[in-house]
Amino acid sequence: MPSPHATVRPSPPALLLDNQVCFALYSASLAMTKLYKPLLDAIGLTYPQYLVMLVLWERDRITVSELGERLFLDSGTLTPLLKRLEASGLLERQRDAQDERRVRISLTLQGRALRDSAESVPACVLQGSRTPLPELQALTLQIQALRNELSQR
Repeated sequence: MPSPHATVRPSPPALLLDNQVCFALYSASLAMTKLYKPLLDAIGLTYPQYLVMLVLWERDRITVSELGERLFLDSGTLTPLLKRLEASGLLERQRDAQDERRVRISLTLQGRALRDSAESVPACVLQGSRTPLPELQALTLQIQALRNELSQR
């Protein structure tokens, strides 16, 4: 009977951890979130809350379903997130007057004001990444293209 600690044969290159695009994306995401954490703590947001606020700062009064599409999140994930942001006084949720099935999300004055505090976040992330802006922009486009391809499956 072979020992459970017996040497296994070497993995082919396709099975090496460092050759996995999924692991590169996953570990980079963890590192990026770690970089964001102190910056977002300073303005009182979690990373998912920051993403919601970014969308609302782009376009206020959107529906929950529009927000979900924009962030690639379902309503089960969004609802508790939106409730916490509403409890913090950053946004309001209201049924759409034309269609009661839809819930519209609006920034409060406090939510709009928070944008000023958040304006320094991207520059701090750029500095913390130690990557030139053109390279980060190109990488962002490549990752978005990959996401779009994978989303079509």
